[in-house]
Amino acid sequence: MKRAAIASLLTAALAVLGAPPAAAFTDKPLKMIVPAPPGGTIDVMARIVGDQLSRDIGQPVVVENKPGAGGSIAARYLLAQPADGQTLMVTASNVLTEVPHVLKGGFDPLKDVKPLSLMARSSMLFIASPQFPAKDAKEAIAYVKAHPGQVSFASYSAGTASQYAGAILNKAAGLDMQHVPYPGSAPALAQVMGGQIPLMFDGAVTSKAPIAAGKVRLLAIAAKARLPDFPGVPTLAELGYPELNFSNWVGVIASSQMPAPLAEKIHAALQKVAANPAVRERLVGVGFEPMAERSLAQAQGELREEYDRNAEIVRTFGIKLN
Repeated sequence: MKRAAIASLLTAALAVLGAPPAAAFTDKPLKMIVPAPPGGTIDVMARIVGDQLSRDIGQPVVVENKPGAGGSIAARYLLAQPADGQTLMVTASNVLTEVPHVLKGGFDPLKDVKPLSLMARSSMLFIASPQFPAKDAKEAIAYVKAHPGQVSFASYSAGTASQYAGAILNKAAGLDMQHVPYPGSAPALAQVMGGQIPLMFDGAVTSKAPIAAGKVRLLAIAAKARLPDFPGVPTLAELGYPELNFSNWVGVIASSQMPAPLAEKIHAALQKVAANPAVRERLVGVGFEPMAERSLAQAQGELREEYDRNAEIVRTFGIKLN
């Protein structure tokens, strides 16, 4: 009898020791798809989140970059995989709420995918090459007006807020900046830093380090509020352009075919990651603004709200791919 009891206890102990962590929703390696090149805002988020998620669930998390076609290559790949939680996608909201209005990507962002966690925001900045003869946005706008048809602005992809912001400023300030799209922030920033393209609207995460190093000049904040990292830099709204209010959330999405109980489990695991103090410190350190937790329903509601807002922007300002 005693032997049976001891054997039972040992079996139970071994089961506990061999069990996956409590937060685990899988016992296999996980893939996180990124719809952008390495080094951009989404890639930075994916690697920070993936590192901690791997520790929490006790499984490797492999980040795979699948850039191109405004994010639709990555989205279509995600949707081609089983909706079993083994393949997730880290994305900025622009892939779902901006690009689809000007580029048909072969998926419906409101029907085919569901956000599992909205983890942080990245505000838009108006930046310039160090060689550009303007120290702030007011001087930059005056310079562009004085040189009609001669000034270009870069974007990190056609059909994104990076293009939207330039198109809106053109109309609101009576400018004619020429749009030059690039496949991601890194190649666009390289052109701005080198002086080949004088202006750009870029996310705070990718611009923060070049600004600190003096490789680009920050002209204004293209979001609703000043940023803690740059408290002395005004918003474009303060300068009379309230329409220039852009900040993308960055988070994790899955196929809408994923069963609700599994989606809730992954949501809980991701929110644990987002609440981790070390993760929050890393996110803030690279320029992200943490977000309060949203339920799955709230996240879906924000996706639709942002999608509708950008549809109106595209109609109002006649935004096209180029």
